[in-house]
Amino acid sequence: MEMSRRNALVYGLLLALLALILGWQTAEHFRVRRAARAALSHRARDISTTLGTVLRSQRRFGFISKERIESALADLLKLADINGIALLSPAGTVVASAGRLAASHTNNVAGPAEYWDTDTVTLMNLVDLGTNLTRETESPVPPIVLPKEQLFRPADTNRPAGYLPPPPPSPQEAELTNFTASLTLTSAPAFPPRRPWPFFSRPRWMSDEQYQAILQKQGVHSFLIVMSTASVRAACAQDLWLRLMIGLFATAAAAGAALAWRAFVKAAELQLRLVRASELNTHLREMNLAAAGLAHETRNPLNIIRGLAQMIAKQPDVSPETRAQSSAILDEVDKVTAQLNEFINYSRPREPRRAPLSLPAAVQEVVRALNYDLEEKQIQLQIKVEPLTIEADEQLLRQALFNLLMNAIQAVASDGEIVIVAGRQNSAECFLEIRDNGPGVPPDRRKEIFKPYVTTHQRGTGLGLAVVQQITLAHGWEIECLPNEPKGAVFRITHLKLLGKH
Repeated sequence: MEMSRRNALVYGLLLALLALILGWQTAEHFRVRRAARAALSHRARDISTTLGTVLRSQRRFGFISKERIESALADLLKLADINGIALLSPAGTVVASAGRLAASHTNNVAGPAEYWDTDTVTLMNLVDLGTNLTRETESPVPPIVLPKEQLFRPADTNRPAGYLPPPPPSPQEAELTNFTASLTLTSAPAFPPRRPWPFFSRPRWMSDEQYQAILQKQGVHSFLIVMSTASVRAACAQDLWLRLMIGLFATAAAAGAALAWRAFVKAAELQLRLVRASELNTHLREMNLAAAGLAHETRNPLNIIRGLAQMIAKQPDVSPETRAQSSAILDEVDKVTAQLNEFINYSRPREPRRAPLSLPAAVQEVVRALNYDLEEKQIQLQIKVEPLTIEADEQLLRQALFNLLMNAIQAVASDGEIVIVAGRQNSAECFLEIRDNGPGVPPDRRKEIFKPYVTTHQRGTGLGLAVVQQITLAHGWEIECLPNEPKGAVFRITHLKLLGKH
């Protein structure tokens, strides 16, 4: 329970940290996006300031040639990120323009605004062109843009379009003119008087109605610039890839940390299990030693019982019934003694003392020891063992071969057949097989027969194959039970280490 809470806490912290990093990267991406847009807006503002300077340099008596200002606008279009520029009148009509403009770009001229599309951004009224184009001492009236053919009349090329004759001079002006003329006759020549002509104000030859009408139609009131958002999209795309990579690495790091924590928890659990298994193994070993000691001590009373039963059976005056009962006692004591011997043998620790061993010689010695049992059941034995030298404990290998061969002898019927085969498995290992034509082993019991006290024979103790598995595992070998076609069983030992060159 405590470990589950700790795991939930660690995983929750990792998820919270991952969410914090992803949220931070998302906020940073939007910040970069806003910064890129702001940089584009500042660039447009700089361009508008440049345009104001161009308009100031092109003004003449409050009027500007449309051809000249559009030529200047076209020069500004050479910048890679500008799609279109327009000067708008108070009525929203285009006074002068260059580049590509959409109809929706001129719908709103009320105040500063930005309209962002997928590929372009429309920026309006970034600066007040009226005050930007005039000096502080002059009237803040915007200039009027007219086509070249409307700037001057054909009959009078020195008069602007819309020219009206000046009103007749007042008596005071006439008197001043006469006084100036008299001064000209009596004094040094003087320049003719010039009537003041202020910039960006209504010309004297225009009436207010004419001036306001032309100002509404051709006066520069608003400024509009359409710029490409390619730079913003490129910066956002590059930053997005960077944020995605950071998020990907953060996710991988969080997943790696989670897996590392999981592995650590499993390792701790396995370590705890190993400690408990070691304690249990120690306890079982102590129990095994105690059981082996008990079995060893039990053999002595059994030997005494066996001896007494033999003495009773040999008495000349005993009845046949008593002699039969004594014989039965001897048989049961022999069975119990055999089981105790196998149990003691099974309980012994298997620590092989490896040494070079001739495999054919070991097989021949085991066959010689069981020759009486083979002849008693008239079993045909075939030995197909290659001349191989292996590394093994001679006594343990003989015991394993003895148990396997005895198991085969007990399995086959009279006139049965047993084959011992040994050969190379690869260049460094060989195999050993004991084949018989007995009833065989059912598939569902081929692994269980190597467990203690599991046997398929009526007179078997169930420890012979368990001892064989102990010996093979101690040597690092493997043993398995396979079917023998057309009938019978095959016990195969593999991975026996070869020595020398054969």
